[in-house]
Amino acid sequence: MPNEWKDLTELTRGKAISVERVRVLESNVAIEGSFELPALAQLQMDDQVFIGAFVRSHGSIKEMERLFGVSYPTIKNRLNRLSQALGLGMDIENERAAPSRTEILDRLERGEITAQEAMEALEK
Repeated sequence: MPNEWKDLTELTRGKAISVERVRVLESNVAIEGSFELPALAQLQMDDQVFIGAFVRSHGSIKEMERLFGVSYPTIKNRLNRLSQALGLGMDIENERAAPSRTEILDRLERGEITAQEAMEALEK
């Protein structure tokens, strides 16, 4: 099944598709009509893999950085883009709880924020 889903995703290349028949395997009952795929299923395969990795890492940005070999801002930007693509309409950066002191200092050490930004974040 996973390979079939990957093949379908590659075949459609992000184009809109409609499912016209659904069958419940257990009862063999089929329903015909025009069904839109859920938003998650409409994403490109690499975005689906990214979301799966995010869930497996329990939302750890540090783990995502390690897994994908990219920076904190890159992970955050992708999460924000996917949030919009899924119609969640939220900015992950602004919705999450205040960062911990350690996280702020780690970001400062990586050069992702300035000393002034770190001081302001620590004061909040």
